[in-house]
Amino acid sequence: MAFTDDEKPASTTNTGRTKGLVTIKPVKYFKEDAALTADTVTAEVEINATSSTAVREGLDLVAVLDVGGGMAGERIDSMKKAMAFVIMKLTPVDRLSIVTFSDGATRLSPLRSMTPAAQNDLKALIDGLRASGGTNINIQAGLDTGLDVIAGRVNTTARTASIFLMSDGHPTSGDARQVVVPAQVAIYTFGFGSGTDHQLMSDIARKSPGGTFSNLPDGSMVSLALSQLLGGLLTVVAQDVALTITPKTEEGDVDTVQVFPGTDYTQDTDADTGVITIKFATLFAGEGRRVVITLALKDVTATSSEEYDAPLAEAQHSFTAQARPRDPQAPQDIQIKRTPSPSQAPGASVKARQVQAEITRRQHADAIRQARLLADAGGLDEARYKLEDAHNALDDIVLDDGEKLAAALRTELLRLIALLDTPELYRAQGQPYALASETSHGRQRYAARDGDVDGGVRLFATPRMDTYLEHAKNFEKDPNAPVPSADEDAKKEIIANPLSAISTELAYYLRKAIEALQAIETIVAPST
Repeated sequence: MAFTDDEKPASTTNTGRTKGLVTIKPVKYFKEDAALTADTVTAEVEINATSSTAVREGLDLVAVLDVGGGMAGERIDSMKKAMAFVIMKLTPVDRLSIVTFSDGATRLSPLRSMTPAAQNDLKALIDGLRASGGTNINIQAGLDTGLDVIAGRVNTTARTASIFLMSDGHPTSGDARQVVVPAQVAIYTFGFGSGTDHQLMSDIARKSPGGTFSNLPDGSMVSLALSQLLGGLLTVVAQDVALTITPKTEEGDVDTVQVFPGTDYTQDTDADTGVITIKFATLFAGEGRRVVITLALKDVTATSSEEYDAPLAEAQHSFTAQARPRDPQAPQDIQIKRTPSPSQAPGASVKARQVQAEITRRQHADAIRQARLLADAGGLDEARYKLEDAHNALDDIVLDDGEKLAAALRTELLRLIALLDTPELYRAQGQPYALASETSHGRQRYAARDGDVDGGVRLFATPRMDTYLEHAKNFEKDPNAPVPSADEDAKKEIIANPLSAISTELAYYLRKAIEALQAIETIVAPST
């Protein structure tokens, strides 16, 4: 059934300002030129969301919580504490619904605008939860009910819909993999303890756009992991983000265009035009998405013997925000110099090394996936060798930022290698760590691995996530201390950087002015 009793948000962040919320960087290339004979070009297209949190979408969050018998004791206490932190962070523009499940599911509250009164009501509701269900677990029932809450919404303007799913067990009824997830709903899953069906929880997250899986061993401070996701969901600046790659086949240089593997997004290719469309769903403030493409170039020696600039393709992104229609942005040209004497040392420039680093990260993620499959089949030694080879490959990464990326990847691999020590350790901690890593790399979005959000791998973490981590640690020490709301966080950020509220639009119009001047220069240059 669909619920249609969602409360109207008490306030709105809708400002109608969308210029510059998501921008595209100049394309990076692994090599500076290409031969006139058949050759290949590897290029990276990167889009970025503004780091400003002055403008964001409202959040509709449904928390789907396991209250089966396996959650008794420390697990449910930690979950309740984390949900109290979430409630205190939300504002009247945000709405929260609580759904619980064991052998069946119950909606405990509709989507409520998080006014102070609603916060008090839902904190009391959460505080009253008891893990009194039996051993029968039906995750599908919980998900279906949570999705019904979202499907029945009356108020949907400038809002993003998300589900938190928390469970510690293997389902004994239902099939959660069969749940149909709408394109605009993200599901973020959290597995509690070694008894969780981690593969199922990961599969559920990957059914939704942008969703991630985080694993939380017993004894984890759950509020730390939830704080990281909340730091993203309370800063969603754009939805329905998409990137199109349009090959310029009429010019005759391009034979084929392929997207380098290693990401987990919806991707379509038009059979007639060759246009590739990649859909990223939402972007949090400060997030970016990198797409690596390989273009196969034709042999043009029969028609050309001199150097020339070859147009290869066009990259264009689009998004929706603040209830405005989809707005395609200015395209970015993908082109390269073709020459009879191409460079013999590809990868020498800073940008080329950045492209190589991104390719290495994707190969790293694939090594983790392959190692997990080997370990799942009982081949712990083979899995360990696979990860050790990947660790050795990181020595080839050279970056100007002090090898920050390489250091994070090394930490990830060394932790996984340690978790392959015994079959028991792998099943309890190694497999969920690998699955969390895979969803994080595949979505280019932060996910908690092994519950270690502080000293562990913080790939793709945003500035607001860093702030919320400190807030969550303080909350764990003293749950009765005040927790600043998302509105207070945004105000503090603006005070620290007064131009942040207008910097996004200002940068957009400055870029447009520069492009106009460059166009004028091109027009008048021949006559001077």
